[in-house]
Amino acid sequence: MSEPIRMPVAVVGPTATGKSDLALDLAEHFDGEIVNIDAMQLYRGMDVGTAKLTPAERRGIPHHQLDVLDVTETATVAAYQSAARADVEAILARGRTPVIVGGSMMYVQALLDDWDFPATDPGVRAKWETLLAERGVVVVHEALRAADPVAADTILPTDGRRMVRALEVVEITGRPFAASAPQIGEPRWGTVILGVDRDTTALDARIELRTAGMFTSGLVDEVRTLIARGLREGQTARRAIGYAQVLDYLDNEYDLNEAQERTFIGTRRYVRRQRSWFRRDKRVRWVDGADPELLATALTLIHSSTTRDEQEVR
Repeated sequence: MSEPIRMPVAVVGPTATGKSDLALDLAEHFDGEIVNIDAMQLYRGMDVGTAKLTPAERRGIPHHQLDVLDVTETATVAAYQSAARADVEAILARGRTPVIVGGSMMYVQALLDDWDFPATDPGVRAKWETLLAERGVVVVHEALRAADPVAADTILPTDGRRMVRALEVVEITGRPFAASAPQIGEPRWGTVILGVDRDTTALDARIELRTAGMFTSGLVDEVRTLIARGLREGQTARRAIGYAQVLDYLDNEYDLNEAQERTFIGTRRYVRRQRSWFRRDKRVRWVDGADPELLATALTLIHSSTTRDEQEVR
């Protein structure tokens, strides 16, 4: 174990690259605590389908922002930002190193960058949610294009929830949605950001293996249990990759093999988006998840970053 460093370390990147193992190794090395930044791991009971570490796998290291929401609750970036920042501040105050790990793109940005969220208006939000429910994503996307063409070009036309939020912000503020975007600069707390990635072919194989393992390890039974807890009523949880496909299987939309294949395809597509998002951030220092000396490589990058920052302070 080494002395804690005076700044957090964030371990980000695509799904299934090995972020969790590296984060555990770093937390052990620096006597740290882990802060989750995977939106779906916020949910109690969503364990198999999110590859959430079991308590035994956490090596006795304190973990924060796991199992903090019921599946009926809506996960929001703003709520996460407030809670996770408080966790990081408390860990630093204890003299320990926060190790932030996950791949939820907007959550990473909300935690580490200067991002103030516009207020919400329940009436305005309800209007656009009603349009989404009654007319579908195509009509909502058309409305967004009329109100904010740039936002319509940047938000996936299938992402109904984010389109509703964009329309709400535009209506409330009278400004384009992009005006509320985060300001990118020095990461909050001087956080060192490590990105973990792998060769695309090898990563696809890992995703396929992980997906198969989820289905053989009880994902369907987990979804059935969560249905009894209100999964179908949840606005966020029920749309998670894997859970949405199993719900469709249980509704006889297709068979179990197709549910598994659709989960694999959806995860692979999400990985491409994660990679594109994180690769645009020039602050990220990349490591290969297949590196046999991964921890040593990561420590070299961390120490070079902290040394540089100390020199700049002088």
